[in-house]
Amino acid sequence: MRTLLLATAVALALATPLSRAQDSKLPDIGSSAGELLTPARQAEYGGMMLRELRNYGYLVDDPLVDDWLQSMGTRLGSNSAQPQQKFTFFMLKDRQINAFATLGGYIGMNAGLVLTAEREDEVAAVLSHEISHVTQQHVLRSVEKAQRDQIPILLGMLAAVIAAQQAGGNSSGDATMAAISSGMGLMQQLQINFTRSNESEADRLGIRTLARSGYDVDAMAGFFERMSAAMRGNEGGYSTPDFLRTHPVNITRISEAKARAEQIKKDTVLLTTTTPGGVRQERVNPADPIPDPARASGNPLLPGSLQLSLPSIGLPRGASGQFDWARERLRVLSAPTPSELVREYEDLRRSQKDGLSDPQRYGVAIAQLRDGTGALQQALQELQQLQSKHPDNLWVNLALGEAESRNGRHADANRRFEALLQKLPQSRPVALTYAQVLNEQGGMEAGKRAQAMLRPLLAHAGDDPVFQRTFARACELAGDNARASEAYAEAAYLNGRPEQALLQFQALLKQPGLDYVSRARVDARIEAIMPTVLEMRRLGMRDPDMQRR
Repeated sequence: MRTLLLATAVALALATPLSRAQDSKLPDIGSSAGELLTPARQAEYGGMMLRELRNYGYLVDDPLVDDWLQSMGTRLGSNSAQPQQKFTFFMLKDRQINAFATLGGYIGMNAGLVLTAEREDEVAAVLSHEISHVTQQHVLRSVEKAQRDQIPILLGMLAAVIAAQQAGGNSSGDATMAAISSGMGLMQQLQINFTRSNESEADRLGIRTLARSGYDVDAMAGFFERMSAAMRGNEGGYSTPDFLRTHPVNITRISEAKARAEQIKKDTVLLTTTTPGGVRQERVNPADPIPDPARASGNPLLPGSLQLSLPSIGLPRGASGQFDWARERLRVLSAPTPSELVREYEDLRRSQKDGLSDPQRYGVAIAQLRDGTGALQQALQELQQLQSKHPDNLWVNLALGEAESRNGRHADANRRFEALLQKLPQSRPVALTYAQVLNEQGGMEAGKRAQAMLRPLLAHAGDDPVFQRTFARACELAGDNARASEAYAEAAYLNGRPEQALLQFQALLKQPGLDYVSRARVDARIEAIMPTVLEMRRLGMRDPDMQRR
């Protein structure tokens, strides 16, 4: 039943724009996709898809990974053909090599693509390609084409699900998830109408975005070549990676990517600037428009002339230096089972001359922390050694704080987190990790500290289910039950359970002592969520947990 619900939800996310357009009597022949879907409607359906993916456990909702991916994507988006476009980047647990773009600037990437990449520049190359599909409105232009494509794909996906379920055994669940994931990825990617011209345009503009963001322009062709090699290696009966089905790679495409990279390198000059962190060198194209310094500073009200002397202001450029740590954290978070993860790291240890690298040792320690079956002391010792070698590494320091707290060294952990928070007061990973540790420690004082720390982030993190869930628990410990109930309801909605969220908000209105501001806020959320719940009921889609009540 859950698989059918997911399939229906995917169809809804892709098909409803079309049906709504037709219901509202918009002309079918001669109408543009832009008339069918407003930007607000695109964002609505992109958000619905994201919540459904989260509902079925496909997403990696991790503060550190999300921050790394969103920072990289934002940097690329700001240097794209449409810097004003809002993008939302998210990571999926699936280890197939794939990425896709869909309505509203929502761009998803599978963990398998990051695990396959050898450096951050290659991940950035794929993201810049997907960003170009959005900025050139390839997704939007193909909405009309989706009318013809989506039904056969949906039927094929359901057939694969049924076959997987009939197979029975312990592997049927995994086979079902793989069938749904593959079908969903294919449906989303076919929204882009992958003609040769669209792919070529996305490559051409994507590599310019890559160059403007300070990444290595050779990374696009390099990743394509390795994907092509993977395809040749799969000719003996193995399945082709999803990335190759949805992003077909051939010799011509690789050659064009190489030629564009060489041309960009010829057209650029080496610019040296002095920043607070030292001297920075980057390649810039003199033909490109000079970035607006006021926009780079984040204050469009200031005259540009006041900003020309501050070249270091703006988004960072080039690789962040966090790729190896992000990849290992993803390896842990996307592993099918703990035992398979152990085998994976043992294989890496044997295959590498010098054994595991420091980021890989970090991955092992994270796995031990998550396992929690007597390996906490071992994880603490490993992280202490890594921290002595990498004292300023945020990934290691956050994990070390978690390990200290779980080993009963609460004072040491809290001192470490307070120092990190003072150094990085606006860091979402620091605030969330610290708050989660305080919630684990328990007690009213810990809850009040976590609540006070998270409250300033509410305005920017309201659409983050991890934040809402953590904030809810902190409020609960602090004795603020009304605010906790509100945050738990928001978390339910963001996790793809609007019906549960609606009932929780309605119950909250009945609580005595709810102040006027909170009541108005809850009323507004009920009004916003009700249409979604009614539409889902009309389509026969019910929350499975609600049906069991």
